[in-house]
Amino acid sequence: MMNADFFKSLDLMGKGMTAIFVVIIVIYLAVHLILKLTGGRKKKAEG
Repeated sequence: MMNADFFKSLDLMGKGMTAIFVVIIVIYLAVHLILKLTGGRKKKAEG
């Protein structure tokens, strides 16, 4: 009985961690795309 619950919890944890990883990748790609479209970071004026 406990074994089945344990493996169900591992499955759920794995799905949650995979979802977090996918969301981080999507946010990274969105930021990268926005920086590329808007010209990236501006250099500070020296002086």
